[in-house]
Amino acid sequence: MQEPPTAPTTSQSSVSQGHLTTPGQGSNTGLQYPKSPPAPGQASTKTKVPPVRRMRRIIAEDAEWSLAIVPLLTELCIQHIVKNFQNNPILNQLLPEHQQKVLSHLSPDLPLTVTANLIDDESYWRRCCAQRWPVCHVTRYGGSWKRMFFERHLENLLKLFIPGTTDPSVILSLVPLCKRYVRRIQVDQFLPPVQLPTTSQPGDQSDSGSEGEGDGPTQDHYQLGDLVAGLSHLEELDLAYGVKDCGMNFEWNLFLFTFRDCQSLAATIKACHTLKIFRLTRSKVGDEKARILIRSLLDHPALEELDLSNNFIGDRGARGAAKLLSHSRLRILNLANNQVRAPGAQALAHALEHNTCLVSLNLRLNCIEDEGGQALAHALQTNKCLTTLHLGGNELSEPTATLLSQVLSVNTTLTSINLSCNHIGLDGGKQLLEGISDNKTLLEFDLRLSDVAQESEYLINQALHANREAARQRVLNPGHFVSFINAKGPQNSVR
Repeated sequence: MQEPPTAPTTSQSSVSQGHLTTPGQGSNTGLQYPKSPPAPGQASTKTKVPPVRRMRRIIAEDAEWSLAIVPLLTELCIQHIVKNFQNNPILNQLLPEHQQKVLSHLSPDLPLTVTANLIDDESYWRRCCAQRWPVCHVTRYGGSWKRMFFERHLENLLKLFIPGTTDPSVILSLVPLCKRYVRRIQVDQFLPPVQLPTTSQPGDQSDSGSEGEGDGPTQDHYQLGDLVAGLSHLEELDLAYGVKDCGMNFEWNLFLFTFRDCQSLAATIKACHTLKIFRLTRSKVGDEKARILIRSLLDHPALEELDLSNNFIGDRGARGAAKLLSHSRLRILNLANNQVRAPGAQALAHALEHNTCLVSLNLRLNCIEDEGGQALAHALQTNKCLTTLHLGGNELSEPTATLLSQVLSVNTTLTSINLSCNHIGLDGGKQLLEGISDNKTLLEFDLRLSDVAQESEYLINQALHANREAARQRVLNPGHFVSFINAKGPQNSVR
């Protein structure tokens, strides 16, 4: 009796469907092929398996495997250029797309002698800045990462320079690399030379020797002359002579701006014809040093802003600044927090009467009193260019406010006045209110802590708000404003 046909095994079923069965799945063997036919004379016990087409399917273990196993020749060349860029910098000879690939793989630690004058790509210099400084405000540097890197790098070298110890070539060797990019030098620390401790004499019990200026440094601070002379595009110098974070090593000599420092700096700024802004703050500059600096700026071809705030400048220094107003095109003068009194303010007022360039004058935290305040108010009756005046904290009172109210009724250029921290008083506030009622150009008037009545201060702010709204409308609709003037005439138009 013939046995019934058995069902094909899993392996046979897989083969019949053209599939490959891996070991351990369904059968103990890998591929299952049809068995050979039985020998002659031997009875067949199983149903014959029809012939099948043998198929093989290869599944790669790497999902990203492809035929492009060997990198392209261009990729190999780019890798070689990046690896040997320090010894053999190749960039400009490449195609633009290949240049970008090279720049994206270059290390920010490459020597500046290699990268300074060769690489202009902003993304590369952005990586250099981000690696060195955690906070980077590129908008302060004209939106240029390369300018930001070289200015901050140069400033760090100047802050850590020790006269007599540090080699000056460390700074001067950077000039050929950064002279096209540095527009501003901002240094808030100049280290003095290292002084060896002096041996104390027997019987000398004084410990206050460091508090005077008698034991001055044997050598001055770093002289900027050679550096500034090499920076052909320098426009701003912002300096402060002193030491930050001195801790327990505090001495008065660390904050000494010597006469030789002053004379060297004066010669430096006089020779820098591209300089537009000069700031020297918190450096104990007195009258004599201020006059030395100001004398070097007379007839300067490009200077627009002078900031000598937070120093010890008195009336003689203020008279020097007044002379500068008559011999330069200065637009901003800042003498805040000094020792200017009435004579100095009168000299500045006399210069303002004929000046046609200055737009901002800051005399905050001096002591010009009413005598100086009235002199400035008289000057504003004829001055037609000053827009910002700061007289906060100057011991001013009602007489100055009375004269200033008369100025406000006729002056058409002032947009901001600060009289805070004075003694204007109730009557002075009322007179200022009368003066501002006829003024249509003033936009800011600071009267805080000036003993002015709240009602007067409120009404003044309302008048200022109306002036600001009218100014905003003039900016939004300039054509409408001009046509309105032409139609009604200047005498009847809204100012």
